[in-house]
Amino acid sequence: MQRRTFLLASAAVTALSTIEPMAAAAPTNPLLAPWTGPYGGVPDFSKVNLADFMPALKAGIEENRADIAKIANNKAPATFENTIAALEDAGRPLGRAASIFNIYTSTMNSKEMQAIEKEATPIFAAFGDEVVQNPALFARIKAVYDKRDSLNLTPEQKRLVWVTYRRFAQQGAALSPTDKKRLADVNLQLASLYTEFSQNELADEEDHFLTLEKADLAGLPDWLVSAAASAATEKKLDGKYVFANTRSAMEPLLTYSTRRDIREKAFRMWTSRGDNNDAHDNNKIIAKILKLRAEKAKLLGYPTFAHWITDYQMAKTPEAVMDLLMKVWKPAVARVHEEVADMQKIADAEKAGVKIAPWDYRFYAEKVRKAKYDLDESTIKPYLQLEKIREGMFWAANQVHGLEFKEVKGLPTVRPDVRVFEVTRGGKHLALWYFDPYARAGKSSGAWMNEYRTQERFKGDISPIVSNNCNFIPTSDGKPILISWDDASTMFHEFGHALHGMNSNVTYPSLAGTNVVRDFVEFPSQLNEHWLPTHEVLSRFALHVETGKPMPEELVKKLKAAKTFNQGFATVEYLSSAIVDFKIHLAGNADIDAKVFEKETLAALGMPSEIVMRHRLPHFGHIFSGEGYASGYYNYMWADVLVADAAEAFQEAPGGFYDKALCKKLHDDIISVGNTVEAADAYRAFRGRDATVDALMRDRGFPVA
Repeated sequence: MQRRTFLLASAAVTALSTIEPMAAAAPTNPLLAPWTGPYGGVPDFSKVNLADFMPALKAGIEENRADIAKIANNKAPATFENTIAALEDAGRPLGRAASIFNIYTSTMNSKEMQAIEKEATPIFAAFGDEVVQNPALFARIKAVYDKRDSLNLTPEQKRLVWVTYRRFAQQGAALSPTDKKRLADVNLQLASLYTEFSQNELADEEDHFLTLEKADLAGLPDWLVSAAASAATEKKLDGKYVFANTRSAMEPLLTYSTRRDIREKAFRMWTSRGDNNDAHDNNKIIAKILKLRAEKAKLLGYPTFAHWITDYQMAKTPEAVMDLLMKVWKPAVARVHEEVADMQKIADAEKAGVKIAPWDYRFYAEKVRKAKYDLDESTIKPYLQLEKIREGMFWAANQVHGLEFKEVKGLPTVRPDVRVFEVTRGGKHLALWYFDPYARAGKSSGAWMNEYRTQERFKGDISPIVSNNCNFIPTSDGKPILISWDDASTMFHEFGHALHGMNSNVTYPSLAGTNVVRDFVEFPSQLNEHWLPTHEVLSRFALHVETGKPMPEELVKKLKAAKTFNQGFATVEYLSSAIVDFKIHLAGNADIDAKVFEKETLAALGMPSEIVMRHRLPHFGHIFSGEGYASGYYNYMWADVLVADAAEAFQEAPGGFYDKALCKKLHDDIISVGNTVEAADAYRAFRGRDATVDALMRDRGFPVA
């Protein structure tokens, strides 16, 4: 997941450079100050004091407000330079403070920081609406937009005019004063609810955990036991074994534990986050969010929130989204029934006396994989060391993008265990990459990429600073951390987002890097996963933790033979979440009970009883902790259509995934252009045609219609 920052009141939402704002006095708060030091400046985390956040954010808003007023009240006729470009340059001190704020709320979100987040979020929402609803500002933007074809603009400048105008119009800049006031109130309420939802989710992940005794560890591999012992020590439960209420801890427990009672207990705790009928229950919050989103869509002139979201995406319409999702749903469900039948046969042969339940799926799937392919996770994992996989990501990025990585010591970081690497190409500095791999209290679960600073050439050659964040548990004995194949794929995925940001080569920050439409942003990241299973990476970096020998070719062949194994489960688990997300937002202003809606929608779809949604609604942070993926969880599937099609292009190329000519096209047509080109046009330039769903079906082993 590529984590978005909250909306700033300038066109350059993520323009966080060292350039000073227009006519602004030098800021005194350290969070507002220009970033100094090497590489065009870096964030100085050593000067971060939580008490400075609210004063900095409020002062930054005031400076940004002054910037906006200067643009809106300019008596000269509106031009690209004095309106659109000026808006790009507005609010830079606020942008710097916002960057640190987002880093802390996602990775260092202590109780004190959560209180700051609750206070700050509605303030930002109100200021964002204030800017969007400024009639004088929008009139100037529209004036430039209306005459853009006669202004002798560069293609990128013309694109920036269109993107800026479209963003303001879609957010309600053209509404009546009455409707603007109501929309601002709706956005204010939503901002508070999003924060409450995400903090409830975080509370259930931190406050609920599974504590086991040594006698309860049957079936668990040594690396998992070591991690659980380390987690217990952190909680001062020496002699016990703690499993956090997060995916990285729960999935391996459900895969290996031979104790069905423990698997069920762990599964029910994990899938009930936000759904425990207590102070952190999210169901009523969901109902409020949906009502407000439905009203927001109506105010903005759309039938439903789903219509509003898709209008600006590649999909364009809800019908196009549902058509794709349902095309894949039926064959995926059919495959699940086959997978369950295979698992049930094994359970029956073992006289287990069980009917496969959701907490059994991963456990028995591993048995099927072992039986069908002589392959299980325990044979793969010793070859997947966290550090070696990171080195493999770097090596592949060098082969495909020409990047070199060198660790930098001495730069300030939020924690001592965060590492920093300088990224160069041809000996020239390109970017900084921060790596924050370890779980801790106050850190969001999962894995994501974040952008500290966006690339630009607008006011100088500003290099990007990006980060990748994971939640691995260090071993208690200091041995290398072993990760699963899925974890390794996720690392390559999130690194793909980082590569998208680091390779950006555009002028204006709002169009740079990952600032593309949502159903395209996952394309570069999901495509990057395809370099992990290549022989070139595995032979060099999939090295046994004890012997140092590379993964045997026989094991690699088994991995490739099992490529489509369990695709029914993976696809249905994801698709059910995507479909429910979309349908619940297509419901409009209906009174919705999240539990009832989830249950009835899944029943109508024919959801296999052995699987639950990858993200049940009460902890579906993608869609309820903000609007980044709301009505947009389908993005991964939409992007995967492009990915499967693009992967076939690499497979057909003379040099395979390392074909120099095709790698150059990937860089020139996709990775470097940001949002300077319409996403569909960018893909056509790369592939020579539009993508079809056929490659996706082949990739997952489903029948092609």
